Amino acid sequence: MIETVFAIAVELGKVLLFLSMILVCLRIARGPHAGDRVVALDMLCLLGVGVAALAAITSESMAFIDVVLGIALIGFLATVAFAAFIERGSTQNGED
Repeated sequence: MIETVFAIAVELGKVLLFLSMILVCLRIARGPHAGDRVVALDMLCLLGVGVAALAAITSESMAFIDVVLGIALIGFLATVAFAAFIERGSTQNGED
């Protein structure tokens, strides 16, 4: 009984993550502003963390935990870098 519920929860998680990734990719493509794209990119990194976490759960391998930490770190650094880029670009454009 518990194995069945677990299998259903994992499959439901996979479907929801896939649908979320599609919607986030649409937001990255459509924008309308750079800030929206950066937030969507950060969300895509978080969804990647979710996919790697599901892989760790289903395979019962601790190696995916390192992948989760790596994706989370890179996503955080990318978000901070893009935010600084947007801020610097908006102040340069505002002074002209």
